This record gives sequence, structure tokens and C-alpha cells, in this order.
Amino acid sequence: MKVKVTPSKVHGNVKIPASKSMAHRALICASLSDGTSIVSNITNSKDIEATVGCMKALGAKIKQIDETTYEVTGTNLFKQEGNITCNANESGSTLRFLIPLAACTNAKVKFLGQGRLLQRPMDVYENEFKEQNIEFNQSDKEIIVRGNLQAKDYVVQGDISSQFITGFMFVLPLLNQDSTLTITKPYESKSYVNLTIQMLAKFGIEIIETSSNSYLIKGNQHYKAQDVSVEGDFSQLAFFAVLGTLNNALSCSNMDMSSIQGDKAILDCIPSFTSNKDTITFTKKQPAPQTIDLSNCPDLGPILCVLASFTNGETNIVNAARLRMKESDRILAMETELKKWGVDITSTFDSIQIHGKEHYKSDSTVEIFGHNDHRIVMAMTVFGLCAESECIIDDAQAITKSYPTFFEDIQSLGGKVEIL
Repeated sequence: MKVKVTPSKVHGNVKIPASKSMAHRALICASLSDGTSIVSNITNSKDIEATVGCMKALGAKIKQIDETTYEVTGTNLFKQEGNITCNANESGSTLRFLIPLAACTNAKVKFLGQGRLLQRPMDVYENEFKEQNIEFNQSDKEIIVRGNLQAKDYVVQGDISSQFITGFMFVLPLLNQDSTLTITKPYESKSYVNLTIQMLAKFGIEIIETSSNSYLIKGNQHYKAQDVSVEGDFSQLAFFAVLGTLNNALSCSNMDMSSIQGDKAILDCIPSFTSNKDTITFTKKQPAPQTIDLSNCPDLGPILCVLASFTNGETNIVNAARLRMKESDRILAMETELKKWGVDITSTFDSIQIHGKEHYKSDSTVEIFGHNDHRIVMAMTVFGLCAESECIIDDAQAITKSYPTFFEDIQSLGGKVEIL
């Protein structure tokens, strides 16, 4: 799919989608619970569909009641047998969250994936499973898991992905004995682990933080069915926050200012906003050069590159290496596409440097590629709306991964985005 983006002023209010991170966690917790839960205010996407499909394959009963609400009856993992296939599509959260759960069944579980998903590093699980004689075979086509995960003292690297930590936290409370979980330093993306602990607590699971990087997880715990409503997503808000800052004032509803989402850090990067109840309003104001640390909010990387591009002076984005192992190499992708607009951008493996300016104009239509990555497409859409000449974004269907209505929401604000 291609879209044409024409520079245009935006205004009005947009309802921000529910947090995909919290929706994954709520659906998994509900699927492991004794009884039936109602999980509401979910924004459907391919990633959420992947988690729902995989939890059904693992025995949960999940019924969609309406567009945003699911009824979930939990499964007993330990009773699952035979051969099970789970298709994670392109969802890294789904895959990494559920692999330890698969290792608690009596089944041979096959995980399928699309795009770059099965190329993402899985050494944390592979090495741990090898020590426990749990089968773990990874190829470009599938991952096979079979075995019985044991309670023990686990040590997990803290600078690869918090998704591994969350994966263990989902399953260790179900084992017969206590476990500990120690995270090696540097411990990055801890904010995402805190989201996991918060959601687990809602479903009656206790994770005890014994130090800044270690946890006690008691065994023989039981998930208890709970009705939950998923909060708005700060990582999706970020695109509109930057759009409002660079283009024209706009308001974003469905947000919780008390949220502990790590991507709430976008508010620290924005020069002007106000909040009232569940709504945050962003006003146009020239941002100042800054150094931005992505260690706890890597998903903000692409849109912060856009903010930096329109900032007079040098912006440095640091601790960004994990952007290279997302749906695309997001550092390379943003560098490639922004250079087409004439942005002065350079990078190292772990950082991005941008010397920005206020205006960008091309003598011809700029051809942008989406790199099969929703955040690249969304970031470059915001850039196109704020530039002074039009662009065409190819591979734009990538938005369906997490935010299928993104272009419609941009159009509702007056943004000129035409699907070709």
C-alpha cells in the first residue's frame, strides 16, 4: 500500500489507542486465570490477534464480545498435551512472552513467525533451556519448544530485551517451588517489567522486588480472574505529541497521567503541553536541542528522530542499539529515509546524531519506504505533514501491525493523507 502525504495543518482531538503492551499482558494473565475475565478497551491489531490466537492454541477460551472487549476463560498449561502450533506473526512480545509458558506444558509447541521475527535473538531462552534439558530449536521458519521448566535461581541479561524477563515472570509463579530472578546490569527497559508486575498484581500474582535488579517469585500461586480496562498507549501518543509540537495544536484523549509506562518519557522531550483529566493537549513550539536516553523507551526512537530533524541544533539519541533488532533496523531505516529529505543525520551502532533545522522542501516528490515497520511509516507520515513538499510512502500497510486506523485518525485531524 502507498500513501501520499501532503503538508497540512492539523487540529482537533484524537482518541489514542489502548496500550498494546498492557493489552498483551492483560490477555495473557486472563488466559492463565481460574475463571472468566473481561478485558476491555483493547485496540485490535495484528499483534493483539497473534496473542489471542496463541493463547487459544494453549487452551484458553477467548471470545470477542464487541470491537474492544474480550471474554477470556483461563487454561491449565500443565494439562496441555500433543502438538500445538502458535503463530506469533510479527509480534516480538507474543513470542518472547509465551515461550516459557510453552515450556510448562506436556506438549511439543511450534512457534511460527513472519518478517524478521524469528531472526531476533533468543539466546536467553536457548541457553537456559539447554541447561534444563528442554528442547529449543530455532530456525528461520519456526521455533520448537518441548520440556518442563523448573523453579530455580534465574539470571537474565538486562541489556537485550525486557520481554525475556516478563516471559519468566508470567510462568514462574505457577511452578511448585520458589524462584529468584536476577537481572544483570545494565538493566534497561525496567519500566516494561514494572508494567508486567503491575498487571500480574491485578490478577493476584505477587512479584517481590528484593533489590533494584532482583526479584523473589513464590511458587504455587494462582491467577485469579479479573475484569480490567486497558489504558491508553504513550508510545502511540508520541506521534501526535510530536505532530502537535511541530505542526499545530491538537489534543489526545484516553490517556492516564498516572501511568507508569516507560514511553511516557515522550512528555519529557516535548516543550509544551497541558493535561486535564484523560486529555493531553500539545501546542506548537520550537523544541530545543537535547540528549535523549532510549534505554527505557526504545519504541520512541523513530518519532524522536523526526522531532530532532526539526530542532535547530544538535540532538543526540543514546543507548539506542536495540532499535537495530526490531521489525527493521530502525536506526538504519530512519537514517536512510530522513536523508532523502536532506536531514543531517549520522549514527553509530548505539547512537544517533541529528543536526536539525526548521524547514524541509524538495523539488520533487520524495519517495519513502516503510521497511515493513509500523513505527517507521508513522514517523515518516508525521515528517511529511510538517515538511513543505509532498511525499509518497510505500509499504505503508505495516501500520496494521499495531495501529490500523492511524491514517484515518490523521485525516480526522485535517491531515492530508491519501491512500493510493
